[in-house]
This record gives sequence, structure tokens and C-alpha cells, in this order.
Amino acid sequence: MAEFSAKDVKALRDATGAGMMDAKRALVESDGDYPAAVVWLRERGLGKAAERSGRDNTEGAVGVAVVGDAAALVELKSETDFVAKSAPFVSLVNELAQAVAAEGEGAVDSRKEAIDDLKLTLKENIEVGRVVRFVADSGHLLDTYLHVQNGRGVNGILVEIEGGTPELAHDVAVHIAFGRPSVLNREEVSAEDVEAERAALEAQTRNEGKPEAAVAKIVEGKLNGWYKRVPGGVLVEQPYAKDDKQSVAQIVSSARIVRFAQVVVG
Repeated sequence: MAEFSAKDVKALRDATGAGMMDAKRALVESDGDYPAAVVWLRERGLGKAAERSGRDNTEGAVGVAVVGDAAALVELKSETDFVAKSAPFVSLVNELAQAVAAEGEGAVDSRKEAIDDLKLTLKENIEVGRVVRFVADSGHLLDTYLHVQNGRGVNGILVEIEGGTPELAHDVAVHIAFGRPSVLNREEVSAEDVEAERAALEAQTRNEGKPEAAVAKIVEGKLNGWYKRVPGGVLVEQPYAKDDKQSVAQIVSSARIVRFAQVVVG
């Protein structure tokens, strides 16, 4: 049998999109002959990953994990929900989330071979999407929430709070799943977005025939409503999901939401 190196295996993988073990086996079966190894892979449908890489992958699953004072969200993307809810796919996204929580965002790169192998096994364009990791500051609390649909996570949340209880942190995480806020507070809304919305509301109010003297006050009222919108508004100003007579800020009271992240499939 002809000898070949790890560099040869890598070259074959890069050229064909095959997994490491498949590329190695192809070279073994082809006695180290590179062109023959390419043919061997193609005949068995193992070299199609590169061709799949351009296909839409708007489905997928979200994994959530907590390790010590760190928590992570990882999105794994696929072409169909059929693949996204399969056991190997869900297992990998959960493994990736656990690794990111324990090791940091770079843990995804170290699992590239597992992702490539799954891409070949399930014959879809599978890739990692959004990756988020929080490490709680001293005295802060982290909580997570994962909405599961058909056996896979589809809506994952991380939230960090200061001065509250684990129950409060979880309630806020559940609200975020429903409210889908875009920012934490008004200060995080860009000035350009505010001015664009204000201009649109002024034009709308004048078109409604409102008295000019009342336009400014009416616009401010509408702008306050814009900040509260669900989904997509300012988190602390949104009506609380479990009691819409109170805002999230009122529910949080003397505690403080430090930050949050949300990853939703699609």
C-alpha cells in the first residue's frame, strides 16, 4: 500500500468537501492515488459537501448550555426541519453549546470535523450560525430559556441580571422568548432610527388632520408606543408577558438587567 501523509488527507478534504475519515479511507482504498481517491468519494456520494455549501439553510436548531458561571447559545443551520429535528443534529448542537460554554467561542472551530461529517451523513448544507457566550460578573446571575419544538430548540435566550433572584432571571428570560426585544434600553436605539421614526410619525399625524399645536405631543406618545412594541422593542419598556399592565422594568424593580441575547431559528 502506498504511503500518504496527513497533508494529503487535508488536500483531499479541501478539494472534495469530504470528512476526514472518508478522505483517509478513500486514499487507502485507492492505494494513495489522489485522482482515484476523488473518484472513489464521488461514486459514494461522499464528496458533495462543497456543492451543497451554496444552498439555503434557513432551518436548524439552537443549543443552550450552562457551565459554572458561563452560558452559551449555539445555532446549527440546516436546509430542512426534517434534518434539524433528527437525533444526530440535535445531539451535535447541544454538544457545541456545551463546548462553547466550557471552553469559549473557539470551541466551534475544534469541532469542525464533526460538523463536516454530519453534513456528509445527512446530505445537507449544515453550518454553524450564531454563537453567543456570557460569563457572569461576580454577584450577577445568569439564566437561560429554550423553547423546544418537535424535539429541537428553536428559540434560545441568555440573560444576566444584577441584584435579583434566580426566579426573576428566569421570568425575564421567558418574557424575552415571547417579546423578542431588539435592545435592552432606549440608549441602545440608534439616534438615526429614532429620528427616522419620529419623522414618519409626524407625517402620519399631520396626514390624520391633527391640529398643528398638538402634533408634537401626539408624536411623543406614538414614539413611546414604538419603543414598547412587541416584537422588536426596548426590553425594559415592553409590557410584561405574564401581566401586560406592568412593564418589564416594573417587574424587575430594584434589580437590573445587565444584558441579554436571543437566537431564533430562521
